[in-house]
Amino acid sequence: MSEVQDSYETDTTDMMAVHQVLRDAMTNAPALIEGAKPGDVHRVAVVGSYYDNVLRFLQVHHHAEDELVWPRLVERTPTHTELIQAMIADHDRIHKALDDVRAALVRWMPAGEAGAAGEVLGAIARLSGELVPHLDTEEREIVPLLARHLSTQEWGEMPGHALRAFDGDRVWLILGLIRENMNQDQRDSMLAHMPPPARDMWINIGNAAFDEFITEVRNR
Repeated sequence: MSEVQDSYETDTTDMMAVHQVLRDAMTNAPALIEGAKPGDVHRVAVVGSYYDNVLRFLQVHHHAEDELVWPRLVERTPTHTELIQAMIADHDRIHKALDDVRAALVRWMPAGEAGAAGEVLGAIARLSGELVPHLDTEEREIVPLLARHLSTQEWGEMPGHALRAFDGDRVWLILGLIRENMNQDQRDSMLAHMPPPARDMWINIGNAAFDEFITEVRNR
């Protein structure tokens, strides 16, 4: 790795907005899944698409951490190696639970059958049990390390890495959910640092598409 400074003052607080998107998806699961009644194919499709896209984002967000965060912290903060290895191990368990949720969604989405809905809720509960404590630890112990040991440029690689790898069909959903949890300065900065095609997409169609879709998701 290239030569780095001993310490930075990088603003890494936008991680909290990303985490809140994931926390909200876990918290809202019972109301959203149970609110999609068996046979209501349209409602099931809407809720299923929301979860499919958020879970795909979780996967690429963690992949970005695996590629860009953990190797740098291992090298630059040797006194925190045990903590970082524990976070890496968390990812393995979270991804196994994530796979279980996605498999349950595939069984549920064709018709919203009640038994399949119960499988989805059980799988999301197990995922939440792995994910939420991980997010708590990351916010409490890792985010401050990132602020001191990653440069602004290095931290800025994270969103692009995740969005380039994102394979869902509603990237504007992810952008909109994150922006909801940002303050205005963070939203302005996010927009300013988007690649021009992504910025144009958000301004021209993404913002309106997000508003319409998320209103439908929440209008249960």
